[in-house]
Amino acid sequence: MIPTINDSTFTGKRVFLRVDFNVPLDSNGEITDFTRIDAALPTINKLVTDGAKVVLASHLGRPKGQRVDSMSLSPVAPALAKRLGVPVLFLDDCVGENVETAVNNLNDGQVVLLENLRFHKGETENDPVFVTELSKLADAYVNDAFGTAHRAHASTFGVPERMSSRYSGFLIEKELEYLGDKTNKPDRPFTVILGGAKVSDKIKVIDKLLDKADTIIIGGAMAYTFAMANGKKVGDSLCEPDKVDLATNALSKAKEKGVSFLLPVDTLITNALDFDAKTLGETQVIEGDIPDGWEGVDIGPKTIDLYKEAVAGAKTVLWNGPMGVFEIPDSSNGTFAVASAVADSESVSIIGGGDSVKAINSSGVSDRVSFMSTGGGASLEFLEGKVLPGVKVLQQD
Repeated sequence: MIPTINDSTFTGKRVFLRVDFNVPLDSNGEITDFTRIDAALPTINKLVTDGAKVVLASHLGRPKGQRVDSMSLSPVAPALAKRLGVPVLFLDDCVGENVETAVNNLNDGQVVLLENLRFHKGETENDPVFVTELSKLADAYVNDAFGTAHRAHASTFGVPERMSSRYSGFLIEKELEYLGDKTNKPDRPFTVILGGAKVSDKIKVIDKLLDKADTIIIGGAMAYTFAMANGKKVGDSLCEPDKVDLATNALSKAKEKGVSFLLPVDTLITNALDFDAKTLGETQVIEGDIPDGWEGVDIGPKTIDLYKEAVAGAKTVLWNGPMGVFEIPDSSNGTFAVASAVADSESVSIIGGGDSVKAINSSGVSDRVSFMSTGGGASLEFLEGKVLPGVKVLQQD
């Protein structure tokens, strides 16, 4: 059993709350997407209302144990304070005497944000000395950072391992409900949409979901590896020739299990792609083989109709990965059409983190899906059936 913060009150306690504020910043240090901050608000609000002394801890980027100014969490404090409606004190480190003093001087209901945990090597190494330093700041531990739950780091594993009072926040509780319960025992038909670049990233998820899904829909560059498995030519498309066997096995398993496995029937192709400039060269929609010198960048209109129909009849939809290069407007139609179909359906709709969340946000329909996961790698590992250290450590007998 994993206790949640609803199972206790925290008045007067120093609560170490691990959040995921690994937010994108522009060149001016301004936050460009508040999804992860907003996702943590219900848990922070509960602790503030209880009268806890809230100590927020997060990482940002990969500074590799060094202080990197562009990866400071300082821009998060004012943005968070605005959303919470209470002041947020920012500390320029996460351990040390000054940090301890500041935390111990907090009043009930006050909030403090520590500097980037990964400015210290001890965080990613789960170093016992660093764990001890962090543990000095807390009477209770709460994890609400699902996006880092697949890492056994100091703040996600070492600290809670030492504390008898440890809980999940509302976000992790919700992640486990939607990615766990609602996909393990889905309302049927259960339709899974998988996109993105690599079959190798998703093959374990595909294998696991073939035991649960009624329909699996494939898009993105992954589709070209499946096309090769079916004997088709893919031109210069992004694909993994060395993973064709994996794709072939997945197709065989789908047939064996009676799972409808949908691949694109037409493709938008281009003879030039400039990702940085967000432009394509000449484009055309084709069926069948892709000629040399051309590459697939999106699903075509017939495929869009096919996929929309599959989604419309579903009672549960899980989507992980875009249908094409949605960051370029001219190749975003497939991804945005699927996003709209998911939002329009009457299903329980679960968006499995990473680029899928970016795509849903870009398409403007994020308010019409049931749940958007904040995990990238964590979501995939959880869907594969792996035990996440940051979740396991919260379990109480």
